[in-house]
Amino acid sequence: MSTLKINELFDTLRAACARQFGFNPRRITAGMRYVGKEGHGNDLVHIFRDAGTHSQMALKSTFVTLREKHGDKPHWTESEKAHYKNTDAEIDAEIEAMQVELDFTRNCPLYQDHREQLLSHYKDWPGYQAGGPNPREAARTLVGTLADAHDSRLAAFAEHMRSNDPEHLAHLLLAPCHLELEASRVAASVDGR
Repeated sequence: MSTLKINELFDTLRAACARQFGFNPRRITAGMRYVGKEGHGNDLVHIFRDAGTHSQMALKSTFVTLREKHGDKPHWTESEKAHYKNTDAEIDAEIEAMQVELDFTRNCPLYQDHREQLLSHYKDWPGYQAGGPNPREAARTLVGTLADAHDSRLAAFAEHMRSNDPEHLAHLLLAPCHLELEASRVAASVDGR
């Protein structure tokens, strides 16, 4: 499907979600990804999925249905719906807080000391080490090893981030890697001209 057609579907999705659920169109733009079509003829729907939670929406003409799931990993919980209803000011504050968190992580001793080790698990990184775990597993292992060793840098990082969840801490440590990978790609494309 063409980018133009997908953009038209997003316009319809944003308008329908604002009308039906009071969702902020900015949140739809930032959070949802187009997955594809399902069904045929009059039953044709376009599917969108949240990038983080994988909750889905089905768009049929100008009507949206939230595909709610219950159980171990519920979709479209009340908190997720509230997240999509955030005001522009709340979204801006969230973005600013994430940027502060990212800046802290990039400059903290924990990240600086393990930067090359973390980046070496990304195939796009010049110092990539083949045959190892994927970046998320490597970061989880690093956090676990440092926690077992009662590493003071990890303790300070966890305290600052107000989290002792190894999965969350691993995610936070990988965030600056994505910026460095993007900067590396840009530099390579400039050099390759």
